[in-house]
Amino acid sequence: MNGEVAIGADRAGASPPEASTLPASAGYVLPAIDAGNRLLVQAWLGLALAALLGSGVFAILLVLARTPGVNAVLPTADFFRIALVVHVDLSVLVWFVAIAGMLWSLNLRPFATPLGRAVAGAPLALCALGSLAMGVAAFVDPGEAIMANYIPVLDSAAFRGALWLFGAGSLLLVLLGLARGQRVGTAVDGSAALRFGLHASVVAGAVALLAFGWSLLEVPRALPAKAYYEILFWGGGHAVQFTWTLLMLVSWLALARACGGRVPLSPRVVLVLFVIALGGVFVTPLAYLMHDVASVEHRAMHTWAMRIGGGLAIAPVALAALIAVLPLRQLPAEQRPLRAALLASMLLFVAGGVIGIGIQGSNVKIPAHYHGCIVGVTLALMGVVYWLLPRLGFAAPRGRLAVTQPWLYGIGQLLHIIGLVWSGGYGVQRKVAGSEQVLRSAGEVAGMGLMGLGGLLAIIGGLLFALVVIGAMRGRRRAPQPAENQ
Repeated sequence: MNGEVAIGADRAGASPPEASTLPASAGYVLPAIDAGNRLLVQAWLGLALAALLGSGVFAILLVLARTPGVNAVLPTADFFRIALVVHVDLSVLVWFVAIAGMLWSLNLRPFATPLGRAVAGAPLALCALGSLAMGVAAFVDPGEAIMANYIPVLDSAAFRGALWLFGAGSLLLVLLGLARGQRVGTAVDGSAALRFGLHASVVAGAVALLAFGWSLLEVPRALPAKAYYEILFWGGGHAVQFTWTLLMLVSWLALARACGGRVPLSPRVVLVLFVIALGGVFVTPLAYLMHDVASVEHRAMHTWAMRIGGGLAIAPVALAALIAVLPLRQLPAEQRPLRAALLASMLLFVAGGVIGIGIQGSNVKIPAHYHGCIVGVTLALMGVVYWLLPRLGFAAPRGRLAVTQPWLYGIGQLLHIIGLVWSGGYGVQRKVAGSEQVLRSAGEVAGMGLMGLGGLLAIIGGLLFALVVIGAMRGRRRAPQPAENQ
């Protein structure tokens, strides 16, 4: 642990205690990258980057689908909605699962045999094939675009097959994490606490997959497509939010520590908070046992679990991370992008949570809420990617572009959700576009215009992330940092 507590000791400024004086228990450091798992970690990161770049391509197609003349050469007249489905699935579903695969691979006991390594790579191969097939389906067999919550779909055989491939990969990934995750151990220090947080996120992922399977068995296939997919993904979609929240909490603590901050929470308290954050997910099977899957009570129980059970641990961890990093001054170049990602993440997640408290009815305040929360998680995971790059043997992101990227992405999304909340106050409905929005007043138009500007800035910020990471990968490679410095 000596190397762990020395991280950030060379920063200037004497406001906070020097990192070198921190007790060993305060070292909230992610598991060291075992040499046997390094290629697997890199491959999951590659899939995450490919998902972001692919979602960027479909974002451009969204614009082209609304461009007179150009839209006439696209495969279908409703290509806007088709492109939107694939864009959302790549930028949310595939991105999150790939980053989860990257972090869970840090925590795996490495396989010693070629057969074992093939088993470890099977989830990645299936998820990558499924992701590629989603994009191809938009052109060869699009079907009807269904904007279901959590996982929008194209109601076609090709896209359903792509989802089955991706789902099979996700299932194997979770089973691998459950079976091969490294033991937490008896010493309760910061590293053990984060390892427990990673285990907890795998368990939450397992409950989410159970919910998806349960719904698949119970939801009547004779329902109209829109109702079928909405009900099918409701339970599992809520449950998987516990996975992303736990990964965000792990990331906040790791980033605060990587910046050289002193996190004012003991590892035992963090363990308790992770247990609380995980506890709400076990309402999921109760909802299936107590209520019919298509009932209002079933839907409400999932929503209650996510709002109440999933939120109790967030405020203490966020406050502790904020206290740890705010006093820091004149950080080294490698730590500045980490702090930017951490602060932008907390800003967006808190904004999304506050908006969620005031939701009434069905309008664009709902997407404002979940865009804030989802992007808060995304920014935290982006920061962890920045931190991992030099530990994978690549250059560390540094410089103005790497620091600007989290703020551009975060501020863009903040403007986006402010525009949605503004418009929601006028009753603008969700899941509609163009003339269907029926924008009557100057206030409604201004709100949606602000949303569009923020969305554009956020897209640029997301693409900048990919450019920064690819630039670090193409930069001067070096030997990975030794485990004691991770």
